[in-house]
Amino acid sequence: MKVVAGIDIGGTKCAISFAGIGEEKIVILDKVRMETDVECFDTAMQKFILAIRSSLKKHEQWKLMAIGISCGGPLDAKKGLILSPPNLSKWDHADVFTPLQKAFGVPVMIQNDADACALAEWRMGAGQGSRNMIFLTFGTGMGAGLILNNELYSGSTGMAGEVGHVRLENDGPYGYGKYGSFEGFCSGGGIANLGKMLAKKAIHEGKAPLFCPDESCLDQISSKSIAKALDQGDELAREIFSIVGSYLGRGLALLIDILNPEVIVIGSIYGRQKDALDARMYEMLEEEALSASRAACRIVPASLGEMIGDYAAISVGIKAYEDLYRYADRAQTGSFEGKKAPVERFSFSVSMKREMEQA
Repeated sequence: MKVVAGIDIGGTKCAISFAGIGEEKIVILDKVRMETDVECFDTAMQKFILAIRSSLKKHEQWKLMAIGISCGGPLDAKKGLILSPPNLSKWDHADVFTPLQKAFGVPVMIQNDADACALAEWRMGAGQGSRNMIFLTFGTGMGAGLILNNELYSGSTGMAGEVGHVRLENDGPYGYGKYGSFEGFCSGGGIANLGKMLAKKAIHEGKAPLFCPDESCLDQISSKSIAKALDQGDELAREIFSIVGSYLGRGLALLIDILNPEVIVIGSIYGRQKDALDARMYEMLEEEALSASRAACRIVPASLGEMIGDYAAISVGIKAYEDLYRYADRAQTGSFEGKKAPVERFSFSVSMKREMEQA
């Protein structure tokens, strides 16, 4: 059986999942969990290699075809480097390609978590069947993964989809280096900051909200505490999510007007607070987006739930496998639109493809 491995790297935990290739439905065949060695990348990599070898030994009928990695950025996806993400600050210029390719002789691909989740939701989730899809994280931060014309779009430097950096107002909650940014209004951290701003004002007016009875609680405000107060009928919490919904709609309108997608899939907070966000979000969409483009686009919550990290890494592995075959076929037929195929990649791709077909 041909399988791909997917490594989902988090700041505290990692998971290595295995799935078969060629099946109509992607099914996780096995999964190995471990703590993330944040202090030493080399040690962490050796654990990944040992875990994959152990699973392949346990399942002798498996033939590993590719490895996909999902990890928070910044990354250099082309070179396979992890560039000191906030929760993995000691993994500086950590090379994931070389040790895994040396150990297993298969194609390896890494993508940031937004792009990896976009691939997963497009391939097997809420965006399935679409040609043009946008995935928005809407979790701790706000980032996007873009599927355009059935391809993951990364941009010239791999920075496409950094929508959280877009400024929606001259002032407002802080996020991604700016006050009033998309991430400042539409992220877990942004919602908490907005809650602190409005709660402080409400306390001074003698109208303390349930999620912050006095100023000593301001630093403990989180998006979760505001959501809990919303469930209890708190008026300020309802106002906060109304504001967030409005700016979510404004951000979506920009994306719809520029990219004209069929579907926008939104993760994390949107799925949990959809009822509180939708009214103002759709009002703003009707005001701001081009009517024809808006009518062609569905807005839906992500559907892969708690398994999205596993499916994201697996989807990156499947893309690595598919890209190898597609590139090798183009190299063999010479279909590079008048350009010469890069010799090193040509040799690597074609020889690897032959080895896999003979295995």
